[in-house]
This record gives sequence, C-alpha cells and structure tokens, in this order.
Amino acid sequence: MPIRTGATATTLFPLWALLGSVLASLRPDWLTPLKPAIVPLLGVVMFGMGVTLTWRQFAAVWQRPQQVGLGMVLQFGVMPLAAWVIGTALGLPAALIAGLVLVGASPGGTASNVVCYLARGDVALSITLTAASTLLAVVATPLLTWLYVGQQVPVPVWDMLLSVAKIVLLPVMLGVAVNTWVGARLAPVKGVFPLLSMAAIVLIIAIIVALNLDNIAAAGWLIVLAVVLHNAVGLTAGYGLGLLATGDLRSARTLAIEVGMQNSGLAVALAVQYFSAAAAIPGALFSIWHNLSGSALAALWSRRPLPALAAADRR
Repeated sequence: MPIRTGATATTLFPLWALLGSVLASLRPDWLTPLKPAIVPLLGVVMFGMGVTLTWRQFAAVWQRPQQVGLGMVLQFGVMPLAAWVIGTALGLPAALIAGLVLVGASPGGTASNVVCYLARGDVALSITLTAASTLLAVVATPLLTWLYVGQQVPVPVWDMLLSVAKIVLLPVMLGVAVNTWVGARLAPVKGVFPLLSMAAIVLIIAIIVALNLDNIAAAGWLIVLAVVLHNAVGLTAGYGLGLLATGDLRSARTLAIEVGMQNSGLAVALAVQYFSAAAAIPGALFSIWHNLSGSALAALWSRRPLPALAAADRR
C-alpha cells in the first residue's frame, strides 16, 4: 500500500469532506440527481481497498487469532450496542437510530489503515482487522441491524446480506485478484487508488447531505452529538479494552482506530437502498467526524512515539 500518498489524502480528507458538505448545502440541485451513483461509488472505494491487499493478508487472520478475535468482538459487539443505546437515550427517531446502528454494524473504515500508520500503530494488524471485519460484515451487518432495530424498522436481512456481498465482497475480491495478477505493473499508479477512494467518499457524503438538508436541519445538534458520542465510545473501548487484553500500547492504538473508524460509506449505501434518506444522515456525519477525530488522534500519538519505536529511531 502506498502509505505516504494515502497518508496525505487521509490528512486532507476532513477538509474535502467539509467542503463537499458546504457545496451540497449551497447547491443541492447539482448533487441530488446523483443519488443512484452512491452504490457504484462505494464499489469503487472497496475495489481501491482490495487493490492494496493480498491473499496473504487475508490468510494472516489465522496467524493472529487472539488479536483478530478481540478486534471482531469489539467491532461488532461494542459499536452496534453503543449506537442503539445512544440513539435510544437521546430519543432519536427510528430512522436515525437505524442509521446509527447501521454505522455501528459496519466493518472497519477504509481509511483506518493509513490513520493507523500515522498514529504509529501496527499497520499489519490494522490491515488484517479491516480485511477480517469486511468479510464478516457480509453476515454480521444485516443480522446485527435486524437484532437492534428490526422491531422499529423493517429490516430485509436476506436482501441486505446479498447487497453487502455485492457492494463489499465482490469489489474487494476483484481488487485483490487484480493486485495478485498485475500488481507489479500497477505499482507506478497505485498511489492513485487511495485518492480515488477518498474522492468517491467525499462525493457520497456530498450527495447524502444534499438529499437530507431538511432532515439535518430538523435533527439539529442532537444527531451530531449522537455521532460524536458513538465515535468516542469506539475509540475509547478499542484503546482501553485493547490495552487491558493485550498489555501492548501499539496494539491498543490500532484497536482504537479500527473500532472507532467505521465503513460509514457502506452504512450510507444500505440506508438509502433499504430504509430512507434520513437513515443515511448518521453515516454521512460519521464519515466526516471519524476522519477528523482519527486524524487528530493520529497527530497526537505521532508526537508520542512508543518506547520501542523511539529506540529504533535512534539507531
């Protein structure tokens, strides 16, 4: 993975996401006709992620069973539950709770690997966790959404399962296959893929904001608070429980980022397809906020190198 190019893109991503949101609020008529492009755009993001991975990285899941298992428990255990508790406690409408749970039930975010690098975390573990959660999400995302909000909002579990397989699994596997077969030839242009992924996510956010201007205004700061709290729970639980379970600061940083940064683009696509435009608001806001918080956390941790890494830097 071309880390440095991706790192630059990730560092600037919050700015572009904010600018895209501003554009959407000023000229929604430019973006609302692009609603059908949300799912294909997410496919581009997932393909770009796949091109940075290899089959060996997927196989590495079996070489780190304890850390990967812990990551999956935190990812799919803490985040959907936290979303439901926060949404219910704040009295959010059913559609917004469904959207928040969808975010919580989604796999690790596509930018988490680069943010992990910036934070001096364990990049290999980050990639492994992202790959594992992406594969597990094919089943986990629809089932967890049904478990938490199926009584409030009809959840078409089987249709969602098929959609996640198409939107996530197929593009990722295609990207991995391309990387395996012609990866060496693509080396000079691999730095473009993170940029394309970022551009696609920014466009998705802008489209969702344009579609939901009235709903966002009606929800006000309550949904913003819910998103901020949800992200904070993920970061805190990932770091605290990760440190408690492993005793390793580097793994704890990695788990914090992986659990706190969700594939909110997937949540947006599923919300639009199966629920409502309003249900996509939490995912759109989460896309902006988790990159802001993740980048800020990475900047903080990068100035606090781990003892082992600091010793290595001096040699």
